[in-house]
Amino acid sequence: MSGAFIIGCHLSFSKGFYSMGADAVSIRASAIQFFTRNPRGGKAKEIDAGDVAAYNKLANDNGIKTLLAHASYTLNLCSADKRVRDFAEETMADDLKRMEFTPHQLYNFHPGSHVGQGVAAGIDLITAALNKILSPEQTTMVLLETMAGKGSEIGARFEELRAIIDGTRHSEKLGVCLDTCHVYDAGYDIVGDLDGVLEEFDGIIGIERLKAIHINDSKNPFGSHKDRHEKIGQGSLGISALARVINHPALRSLPFLLETPNELEGYAEEIALLKKLRE
Repeated sequence: MSGAFIIGCHLSFSKGFYSMGADAVSIRASAIQFFTRNPRGGKAKEIDAGDVAAYNKLANDNGIKTLLAHASYTLNLCSADKRVRDFAEETMADDLKRMEFTPHQLYNFHPGSHVGQGVAAGIDLITAALNKILSPEQTTMVLLETMAGKGSEIGARFEELRAIIDGTRHSEKLGVCLDTCHVYDAGYDIVGDLDGVLEEFDGIIGIERLKAIHINDSKNPFGSHKDRHEKIGQGSLGISALARVINHPALRSLPFLLETPNELEGYAEEIALLKKLRE
């Protein structure tokens, strides 16, 4: 089967876009994921227009197709604490403004944790926030990440993501990032029934909403709701199942991003491995 394989990993934005792009080139990645700011929150690095221009040339010359910005883990649009929600809204709005320096790319976030308020209340808070933040003018596609369901996380069930989409005014700006570790830990059997899981996703959310894949193995067994990523082929999903994911007709044209416990050298090895498994 033909088609470009868009594969990459999570890289550091600490030195700017060009440095991050150079790291991607060094490991033969064609996609990059990065945190918009410290993953535990905090002020974002200033964006330099010259750095962006240098990155754009590097990316164009070396076939880097996709930038996927990841929101800080502390961002919780459905916290019970209004101060936390306000901070999350301000942070996401600022992130999306900054994303317009690299237009028509992707921004991924964890929907949030309702912290005892209940799923319905949490979804209402998330959609209320998105209705303040999203605009018809933005070029960035915002992705809801599928979650493992630990604690009071929202997004472990496809129906929850659908409810967020349905409640959002500018839902054309929303897509989904499917995390293989998370969905397996959440109880979707992508090892034994990948076709069935994707059919369920299509029936509830719509396969056209799927914009990216986090390609990760899992340290924990099926349905554990634990969310602990493992290196490719060293966890409970296994190499054969992940090979089926990257080659599935409904998925193979999407960007795949590694979030495995690795440094640059390890990511290079996994990218090379997945390229060999690509049919």
